[in-house]
Amino acid sequence: MTLVLTIESTCDETAAAVINDRLEVLGAVVASQEKFHERFGGVVPEIASRAHVERILPVIDSTLAKAGVTLADLDAIAVANRPGLAGSLLVGLMAAKTLALALDLPLIGIDHLQAHIYACRLAAGHDVFPCIGLIVSGGHSNIYRCETPLDFTPLGGTIDDAAGEAFDKVASMLGLGFPGGPALQRAAEKGDPRKFRLPRPLLDDDSRLEFSFSGLKTAVRYQLFGAGRPTMDAETLDPQLVADMAASFQAAVIDCLAGKAMLALDKTGFKRLCIGGGVAANRPFRERMEQLAAARKIELHIPPLSLCTDNAVMGAIALEKFNAGKFETLELEISAGLERPHLAPGSARG
Repeated sequence: MTLVLTIESTCDETAAAVINDRLEVLGAVVASQEKFHERFGGVVPEIASRAHVERILPVIDSTLAKAGVTLADLDAIAVANRPGLAGSLLVGLMAAKTLALALDLPLIGIDHLQAHIYACRLAAGHDVFPCIGLIVSGGHSNIYRCETPLDFTPLGGTIDDAAGEAFDKVASMLGLGFPGGPALQRAAEKGDPRKFRLPRPLLDDDSRLEFSFSGLKTAVRYQLFGAGRPTMDAETLDPQLVADMAASFQAAVIDCLAGKAMLALDKTGFKRLCIGGGVAANRPFRERMEQLAAARKIELHIPPLSLCTDNAVMGAIALEKFNAGKFETLELEISAGLERPHLAPGSARG
């Protein structure tokens, strides 16, 4: 039986998992950093990378213990080396290289975005390719044509903020805390999604499979505080206004995501849609996609909540590479690439 240790450190979650060639998860651990970044209203890259350094070895040790295996039982080491925050990626990659060298095991590089879609394969228990892949998270809003687990063709993506990034920033405006996605969803449950008229950027443009959430975020700010005026203390906002704005904003984002996903299916003729990433945990979004899939007779796959946010279980995609003999040398490097994390205001890319 083949056993692979997978390592995930692309942003602010330190995670590891041991998975066998039947795609059975023998052990998995995720160490969250939410408490470190909460007071900044977003992920601070330097803090994230330092936390990874402190946690990576304990997380690996705990994972092996949960799996009931030792390092000597492993057949390969896999690590997400793209895309992500540079400092965070480096921690995971150095740990993986060290283990691969010391144990004389094959090293496998993982594309974090492909892994998010592969989470749908894990949840389904059967092949889900080819499909249209929609990745919606704090750093990504991307659409892909996925012929196989490892063959992705970009069809479109965000031209500015990612959906999860916009959720976090609007939640900050409303005084809802970090991470913003879950907090904003809770607030929206008490609000009226029709209370505020907000734009749906690019939704009516059938020629483009792209998203834009920066203008939507700005529209929320203007509705709350007025154009050209400084942002006021969120504590002064009426609780019902906060709920209504949260609901209205959430509805606008869902309309954009659902509309472009359906457009991608129409343009390609595909009848299968796989959705991954943290925003895929949003309950109203999941419900909307389920309704659309049923109405259009689309095969829809969305992972359970535990596999939507960053984790090492989705690193099971490494088994696809292992079986194909696609290994890396110790010269493997990171590629920060498309990552646009929900950074704290004033940080490098916030």
